[in-house]
Amino acid sequence: MRIAIAGAGAVGRSIAAEMCAGGHEVLLIDRSARAIDVDDLPGAEWLLADACELASLDSARLEEFDAAVAASGDDKVNLVFSLLAKTEFAVPRVIARVNDPRDEWLFTPAWGVDEAVSTPRLMVSLIEAPASGAGDGADPDGGGPDGSEAIGPASGETDLLEFTLGAGSPFAGGQAGALTARLPEGIVLVAVVRAGAVVAPSAATDLRAGDELVFLSSAPSVAELEELLAPEGDRSA
Repeated sequence: MRIAIAGAGAVGRSIAAEMCAGGHEVLLIDRSARAIDVDDLPGAEWLLADACELASLDSARLEEFDAAVAASGDDKVNLVFSLLAKTEFAVPRVIARVNDPRDEWLFTPAWGVDEAVSTPRLMVSLIEAPASGAGDGADPDGGGPDGSEAIGPASGETDLLEFTLGAGSPFAGGQAGALTARLPEGIVLVAVVRAGAVVAPSAATDLRAGDELVFLSSAPSVAELEELLAPEGDRSA
């Protein structure tokens, strides 16, 4: 799969790293020369350009990509990039990051967005999930052995998963890079929620016991992830 990502900040680079690790072809687009770091992600292509300019996207041959991700920290940039990707280059799947909850209503198919990822909505899902997670054969506490649970309706393609990082986990007290390097294929760490604040993780983000880790998963099973995050004494032999 070929994936174009607009925005080479912490979010865009994290997505790119996971997609490259999964064997996908990734192009990172950013207009800031300071954001370009070929040595950091040698498996990705880099383009120093404005993702809102038609000529830049034309030179990148965006029509040849299978998916486009608007991952910048500016909602205006994400909307324009999404609209161009869908209407001018017919990219099959466009996913956009919503930074300001007041802009969420704009992130619709009318702007070329197939899927919008909103941090405020994600936090609401995290708050409401325990109240609706019981039943249907699930753990009455609403999740897996480490407090994991699927957030929102299963789409058949991707799910949001939330884990509480236990004190005995080998990743508590370390950095996110150590975790992301060992994640199963098809699972991406997209957020760390701590004391009500959401952090877009980079490799250097510190992980602490009690952190809520939010993953985007297209994997058929999350058992491997549960095993990876479990305290040493709780792991299967």
